Amino acid sequence: MRLKAIIGYDGTGYGGFQIQQNAPTIQAEIEHILTRLTGTKIRILAAGRTDAGVHAEGQVIAFDTAWRHPLSDLRRGMNALLPEQIVVFQLDEVDAGFHPRFDALSRSYQYTIYQAEVRHPLYARYSLHIARPLDRDAMQQAARCLVGRQDFLAFGSPPQGHNSIRQIFRAIWVFGDPWITFEIEADAFLYRMVRMLVGTMIRVGQGAMTPAAFSEILDARDRQKAGPAAAAEGLCLRAVSY
Repeated sequence: MRLKAIIGYDGTGYGGFQIQQNAPTIQAEIEHILTRLTGTKIRILAAGRTDAGVHAEGQVIAFDTAWRHPLSDLRRGMNALLPEQIVVFQLDEVDAGFHPRFDALSRSYQYTIYQAEVRHPLYARYSLHIARPLDRDAMQQAARCLVGRQDFLAFGSPPQGHNSIRQIFRAIWVFGDPWITFEIEADAFLYRMVRMLVGTMIRVGQGAMTPAAFSEILDARDRQKAGPAAAAEGLCLRAVSY
């Protein structure tokens, strides 16, 4: 049977989700524990391959297994054996053809900024510290031009092939004190796209670029003028919708 799991993880110290030769990864940890619990080699599919240091609370995975006990026992066993940085929130049986990546309708990410004069040691793992005030109106204006179906080549690379066109359903800055978050939902994302967008909009907020110039980079598909990518620790995969 095929099972679907919603998982969360603290990406600090991991080389990303996808298995790599020279770094610990989320995928490797989960597959190791599933193989140990089921007694058979397990390979998992995922909705997305988050980068090194990026977090998730709504990553979706799927895998096939001949598990014959209650699914609650499997989830309990996984959570007991997985590192404390990784957790299985939900585990359900799905159709045999379900694919967490190809069946997804949208993915939602959030980027968190801690804006304060002095950095906070307890927030460093999950947010980017910025000491100086940002032009919030300018950043919001830049975010508005992202919504719609457009070519985002200036802000990332296609994970496969050459198609860099994506549909953005929602892109908005939420301003608080001291927290600032960028929320974005799209049908799919390019490699490092969210971090490149955030890094470039921070430049807008700092007055180094106008919202109009930001829009021109998007239209011109000019990656040389975008970025730099914002630090990985502020990014979290919030949810995948089907």
